[in-house]
Amino acid sequence: MRVDSTLRDRYKTILSLSGGIFVIVGLLMLVPLLAGIGNPTGWLETAGFLMPSFVLLGLGAFLSLYFRRKNPPPMTSQDGGVIVLLCWVVVCLVSAWPFLGLQGIDFTHAVFEAVSGWTTTGLSVIDPGAASPMILLWRSLMQLAGGAGFAIIMLSLMPGPAGTGLSEAEGRGEQVAPHVRKSARLVLEIYAGYAVIGVAAYALCGMSLYDAINHAFAAISTGGFSTKFESIGFWDSPGVEAVSIFLMVLGSTSFLTIYLFLRGRWRAGLRSGELRLAGLLSAAGTVSFFALVTAGSYGSLGKSFRIALFETVSALTTTGFTTTSYASWRGFGMLALLGLMVVGGGAYSTAGGLKQARIFLLGKSLVWEIRRLLLPRSAVVQNYVWRGEEKEYISASQIAQVSSLVLLYLLTLFIGSLVIAAHGFSLEEAVFEMTSALSTVGLSAGVTDASTPPAVLWTEIAGMFLGRLEFLIVFATAFKTIRDLPGLAKKP
Repeated sequence: MRVDSTLRDRYKTILSLSGGIFVIVGLLMLVPLLAGIGNPTGWLETAGFLMPSFVLLGLGAFLSLYFRRKNPPPMTSQDGGVIVLLCWVVVCLVSAWPFLGLQGIDFTHAVFEAVSGWTTTGLSVIDPGAASPMILLWRSLMQLAGGAGFAIIMLSLMPGPAGTGLSEAEGRGEQVAPHVRKSARLVLEIYAGYAVIGVAAYALCGMSLYDAINHAFAAISTGGFSTKFESIGFWDSPGVEAVSIFLMVLGSTSFLTIYLFLRGRWRAGLRSGELRLAGLLSAAGTVSFFALVTAGSYGSLGKSFRIALFETVSALTTTGFTTTSYASWRGFGMLALLGLMVVGGGAYSTAGGLKQARIFLLGKSLVWEIRRLLLPRSAVVQNYVWRGEEKEYISASQIAQVSSLVLLYLLTLFIGSLVIAAHGFSLEEAVFEMTSALSTVGLSAGVTDASTPPAVLWTEIAGMFLGRLEFLIVFATAFKTIRDLPGLAKKP
């Protein structure tokens, strides 16, 4: 009886905190209405935002107030997982509502667009040229908020109990400050700074204010939605491309590393293994693409180099902006892009993929294993990597956990690619598209559009969802909820 009572208190706290997130998202859904000012014929679309906004506001207010506890228990990572999973499912479904008003958009396509936005993937089934300013702004806002994550937003803005369990549940286990709430606020302040810098820089390069806002939001969140069908390639501008690269790199770099730089601790920041790996991959990718793919294909050598650099950074940061079509990119070009997408961005950033920190750790573990074989059996070696200004000693269990996640990633990639290939797409297209969804990148080989079969879209939706929240958290949360159901169902 005591256990059941405690369990109910925990779930009441979970529902109350989830309600707070629903309120925040409900308010966010009112922002796109600003883009419809002066359009008297857009009342139907306005209703498409007002109705879901009121639903989330009403539901959130009810849950937050009705289930509020005077002395709530601290959140564990498992409790945080339930909050994160519940909020992502509900918010993605309600966020699809405005898209249903678009001509030809059904439930599957609407959910796909919403999930792609919140997971900062950027794959799209709608034509930006045919979408209204409100819809395009809503897509960018979803990516901006999704890049920060519900945990960071809630911990930064809401009063009440919160522990590291909530941020850990959304894949943000590292902290830039000793206290989780202060850390979340610092992250949100840095993130807001990115947005302001991005909007100003794009505007100085000749973008309209509306385009600058949308692309800055998409760049810093490594989301990749654009107001133009041609993406960044529409402008064909070295300045716009340079700003985009700068913002994409910022978005994909760990907030912990950025915080060290802002405090003037450059040596500690540059010691980051994932930062060095990102630099190495960026240089290797740019040179390889230029030499083997773009040189001689785009007129001048200058433009060929720009395309090679931009596409490398876009794939590695998992942003998905493009400056060219991949119609002529076969063999090496597509395979190299795929490899960059798998690696992804930095840990504790807005980027997706397996994350550079994990790839760096696996590379180091291989070196450590070879070294162990060469040392005497009696030798004792403590292996470590740098995390900020401190050494983190690596245990066998940590390497095993990373290896398990990589295995789940590859297994999901294999199954998803099979499903896509079974619908008539080539193996190259299927693997590329599933990798893009699973790493939340948004680059496309031409599979994803309005005519894509629903089964393929739902496969990509599952991939985007698992890739953003990470497999172990989703599976552990699902098992916890199922396990807790009997206790919740018992009469007090």
